[in-house]
Amino acid sequence: MARLRVSNFGLSLDGYGAGPGQDLEHPLGVGGEAVHAWAFGTRGFNAMHGQPGGETGVDDDIFAEGFDHVGAWIIGRNMFGPDRGPWGSDPWRGWWGENPPFHVPVFVLTRYAREPLALDGGNTFHFVTDGPQAALARALEAADGKDVRLGGGLATIRQYLQAGLIDELHLALAPTLLGRGESLFESLDAAALGYRCHRTVPGAGATHVYISRTG
Repeated sequence: MARLRVSNFGLSLDGYGAGPGQDLEHPLGVGGEAVHAWAFGTRGFNAMHGQPGGETGVDDDIFAEGFDHVGAWIIGRNMFGPDRGPWGSDPWRGWWGENPPFHVPVFVLTRYAREPLALDGGNTFHFVTDGPQAALARALEAADGKDVRLGGGLATIRQYLQAGLIDELHLALAPTLLGRGESLFESLDAAALGYRCHRTVPGAGATHVYISRTG
């Protein structure tokens, strides 16, 4: 059965998934790279970006698993790019160049309509203006029986958590403290929403925690 899942989501020990001050110069916020350092060093991450080398082992295996059996993605506009408001005459085309790493349809939550953006490698971005549940319905249809992977930003994941729509949430707990930034669980009672931790895997650069929805 197709699931909505979050995979390879870096989180600091104090619960932040991004640092403060996200902008074009700091897409992960100031200091936010630290929560993703475990992934940056893997062979899979390097291969995805056309670079040789990288570490193998638990972290690399788990990073690769995050892309298995995924038929579509949902992301927020904050993950798609740094701009806000109407798209304008020369709209942003994503952080990833002409061949992004998704290779499946991607549904972008936004308040502003825009025609689909088709790039190389089977990457087509669809801009959804009628909310998270509509985006999920479209993504599940496009995934054709495979899972839908939910990317960031934090606000997008929180929306789907609050609605109880995420089936599994994989958090890569990095051994770092950000002190401030965007918090994943602040004012959100995941236990009351029916989520439980069901698996923990120690890696070299992060501790991998899997949370699933019960019932």
